[in-house]
Amino acid sequence: MEISKVKEQWAAFALLLVNLIYGASHVLAKGVMPVFLSPTVFILFRVIGAVVLFWLLIPFVKRAKIIKRDVLRLAACGLFGVTINQLLFFHGLNSSSPMNAGIIMALNPIMVAVLSFFWLRERLTRKQWIGISMGAIGAIALTTSGKNSVQAQLGDLFLLGNSFSYAVYLLLVKPLMQKYPPLVVITWVFTFGTLFLFAFPPVYGDLKHTNLYAIPWFIWLKIIYVVVGVTFLTYLLTVVGLKYVSSTVASAFIYVQPIFVITFSYLFAIIGWSADYTNQITTSKLVLMALIFYGVHLTLGKRNFDKNNKP
Repeated sequence: MEISKVKEQWAAFALLLVNLIYGASHVLAKGVMPVFLSPTVFILFRVIGAVVLFWLLIPFVKRAKIIKRDVLRLAACGLFGVTINQLLFFHGLNSSSPMNAGIIMALNPIMVAVLSFFWLRERLTRKQWIGISMGAIGAIALTTSGKNSVQAQLGDLFLLGNSFSYAVYLLLVKPLMQKYPPLVVITWVFTFGTLFLFAFPPVYGDLKHTNLYAIPWFIWLKIIYVVVGVTFLTYLLTVVGLKYVSSTVASAFIYVQPIFVITFSYLFAIIGWSADYTNQITTSKLVLMALIFYGVHLTLGKRNFDKNNKP
């Protein structure tokens, strides 16, 4: 077997593992909030932990001097890719379900395509517009279902906002990834994102009412999993994956994330690692998931991304 083929297979495995880690995190993180940590404090733990871990790795990469005109773009990446992105995701997950979070996250390629059309003036084919429409219909139906409470619908809207803010981040960060080492970029992005998070007033009130001593050890394990696994390890695995496959191929792996969410919802409920969320996995949601998946498939059909488009 050719060496390049082996590397591509390892890259595919790395990207599959990324989505597996994300899929498990949707279920595990839901069990931490809001009883033990508020969504805002959970985010604070995540970004501070990530900043520390990334800065520890910086000495092992090639030095790169950030030019002044890129500092503002890095700050904007931190705002959209970390602060707004994380606030909307964790507050959305707190009110919605792991299943909905997994499905809505799969809309990200559609968000990127729409933003590219209006922002970068990229042309879209009729097939892509059909895919975007299918994704929009699926998302609207999912978030406005009559069976959902007002709080759950608000959570879904937060998750949609999360997907949109991450799409903005992807377009902002693309030229930076082409100019500087990816680890340098992501380290500064998380650094700026952490600074912006401290400007969010509820952080201080939530911290004041957080009793860290009352958090059981198994909840700490879930928190560590999110900080180290979801924030840190997934980045490293994604960098490995994108080194040998295109971003278009990498984007296709997002299809398996909701499948992992479903799998872990059943598995963790059986072994007692989380509450039972399986009652939220309904036939109608599976149909909407298929509709969104096909819409994403049509949207990705003709898009060509640079290898370093997604960190």
